[in-house]
Amino acid sequence: MASDRNAPAVVVKVVRFVPLGALAVLLLDSATDFFPDDPIAGILTPTRLTLALGLLALLAGGARLRDFRTRLDLPVVLLLAASVVATYGGGHPTAPLRGLLTVVVTYYLVVGLRRTQPESWRALGLLALAGATAASTSAFSQVTNATPTGFCRTGLLTDVACDAGGGDVLIRATGTFANPNLLGACLVLLLPFALLAAVSVDERTARTAIVLMVVVGYGALVTTFSRAEYVAAAAGLLVLGVAYWLAPRLADRAQRRLYAVAGGLGLVGAAGVIGAVSRAGDSLGVRGQAWRAALRVARRNPLGVGLGRSGEAISAAAPGDRVFVHAHNLWLNWLVETGPLGLVAVVAVTVVAWASAGRAARAKSVLGTFGLASLTGFFLAGMLDDPANLDRISMLFWLVLGVVMAEAPGGWRRRRPVVPDDDTIVLTPVRQPRHSPRSVAARTRTRPA
Repeated sequence: MASDRNAPAVVVKVVRFVPLGALAVLLLDSATDFFPDDPIAGILTPTRLTLALGLLALLAGGARLRDFRTRLDLPVVLLLAASVVATYGGGHPTAPLRGLLTVVVTYYLVVGLRRTQPESWRALGLLALAGATAASTSAFSQVTNATPTGFCRTGLLTDVACDAGGGDVLIRATGTFANPNLLGACLVLLLPFALLAAVSVDERTARTAIVLMVVVGYGALVTTFSRAEYVAAAAGLLVLGVAYWLAPRLADRAQRRLYAVAGGLGLVGAAGVIGAVSRAGDSLGVRGQAWRAALRVARRNPLGVGLGRSGEAISAAAPGDRVFVHAHNLWLNWLVETGPLGLVAVVAVTVVAWASAGRAARAKSVLGTFGLASLTGFFLAGMLDDPANLDRISMLFWLVLGVVMAEAPGGWRRRRPVVPDDDTIVLTPVRQPRHSPRSVAARTRTRPA
């Protein structure tokens, strides 16, 4: 760009660094909560200030409107519209709506960063590794030091009171979050991308160190004793293994489908085993109560009860004195809070994002493959929980969406395939372990037409 050539080199470097620095701060804050909750002034929080600086730097660096365009634009607009109607139509506080706007703007920050700085894929893996490591080592510290978290299990995943005593009482780690399920959701989202850091290096010892830290992350996920997160993590690893290592060996489409069906059945079987050996009281029955009450609330409130108010409404509609925080289902919770329009928007976000990640993985995109693994695990966990009800998990979810959707074209028209450049990373064949984007591009350019 002419403006870059005329500007001092140091200014150009700073402008290009700020968006990535803002993304690093937002991701690490989501994983560790190091920012204070109090606003700096008015509604300006440290998170929003960081986000604003990142966006301004993107625009100053030459980002254009087309760099932010994605296939999720219409669903996002519908979701915001439904949220505005639910908030102002019901006269509810606007803080949750501002929170939703914050994570949506973060989504576009990630999209703009990926489109204008393609080489940033390496940094994404390192940032995900740093966030996952911070949360997982905190979790291990709680277990090894017997730090009370208020959540305990014993026997075969049976919920017990932490003051029950006995040597078989196991602390459920919460890490940097308020409960184990939230920690599990954080790790399910970040750990597949943490493996991206291993793909980005060729030196064997560095790759080994990264893989060891990822193993620590999955070990910390085990300490949550969260059955839904176990299944979600297994699904993510299954998708990652099939798409990254197994699929390149299977040239026959029928073979790929066979392995996909076998893997799906194995996942269902694993979930059944976990459910069968678990004697965690009436935990699934509690979710059934929440679902039935949520449907009753949704029928009575076609415009939704307002963002962040589903727990209160469901608790009032459910029998007994049990208190619910949300609907224990991602999509059902949006139905309760924003009505049918919000549900349609969230379903569209889910389908488009997952399909886009699948297409990118099929095209041998590393980011698409890891994004598919991350989203698959998170959506599976969302069937029995709604971890995105917490703003920090919601931020991580929209960050992952931004990474995935930046890999897809902005529109729906079919485009001619583009030869990868030196900053494009795609999956290499299994027998060629080096992952250098430059070597991949060179092989692609010399391929006969």
